[in-house]
Amino acid sequence: MHIVKNKNLNLIIISFCVFLFINLLENLIHYNIGRYNNKDYIKLSNPSKSDWIKIIFIMFIFAMLQGILTFVFNYYF
Repeated sequence: MHIVKNKNLNLIIISFCVFLFINLLENLIHYNIGRYNNKDYIKLSNPSKSDWIKIIFIMFIFAMLQGILTFVFNYYF
């Protein structure tokens, strides 16, 4: 029995991509809030290459979890 059909796979992929896009913006803002937490304003700066790698790696893991959990909840509930 195959529970992952084209419709369900599309749901996983779309959920994954939406999470990556929205979460990238959120993580960039959180990065800058943490970096400039003693300022009265939010200054946006570009993270270093190693920070980008860490941010993207963590986002990728959670995007996969979001896609899989969205599929599971959609399929079973």
